[in-house]
Amino acid sequence: MKQVNHMFTTIQEKLAEIEKKENIRILHCVESGSRAWGFPSPDSDYDVRFFYIRPKEFYLRLDPTRDVIEWQLDDTLDINGWDIQKALRLLYKSNPTLFEWSSSPIIYQTTEQWKTVSDIINGFFVQKSGMYHYLSMAKSNYREYLKGETVRLKKYFYVLRPLLACEWILDKQTPPPMQFLELAEQYLGDEIKPKVQNLMKIKMQTSELGEGQRIDSINLYIEENISKIEEVIQNLPDNHHQSWDTLNQVFLSLLD
Repeated sequence: MKQVNHMFTTIQEKLAEIEKKENIRILHCVESGSRAWGFPSPDSDYDVRFFYIRPKEFYLRLDPTRDVIEWQLDDTLDINGWDIQKALRLLYKSNPTLFEWSSSPIIYQTTEQWKTVSDIINGFFVQKSGMYHYLSMAKSNYREYLKGETVRLKKYFYVLRPLLACEWILDKQTPPPMQFLELAEQYLGDEIKPKVQNLMKIKMQTSELGEGQRIDSINLYIEENISKIEEVIQNLPDNHHQSWDTLNQVFLSLLD
């Protein structure tokens, strides 16, 4: 607990430093990695993500400007952020990463202004786009890490979580929650749940969940669900009928 409190304080100090040196205001800052997903290892790094806004004059410049801040990347901290203009443009496209950051259960810093954004976010969620994102994530991790006789066991979580996220989207037509256990409780098959729970217990107690024998029952479950989702996704509508008006209004209100 002391270590967690120390890191929280360290992150707060880093955010203050970023605001001062970059001349920005951080609107919302969260954890985005395995800690937010609910299955960190004891030595997992901190994936710190934030949305920020600059003074109004910055957005009226003619010369090209950057819309990301990449502040730190080492064994302990991975800190970067998106300009709110970039974030709102990606929201118009129903970018899945933005929904994840905005729903993180671990919030390092936020503002009243951010509520203006968070109130409209789910209205821009497109079911088909979200499912394609998570299905692609599941397939690439499965193909690269889990098809040999010996596999990287922690990668099971990086395949199962996006598959369960697809189940959530099909069921509720909303962005899925970040925490793996919330998804697993509702959608993980009973036949493999004990094996996944055991893997999670090991991962959270050891510095790294290493390699081991492929778990055929989980692999079969993964393959069946990938096929099912691939079939279902073809019949989903492309229901993106949003206007820029709401996003423009939100952006202007933040500048004021």
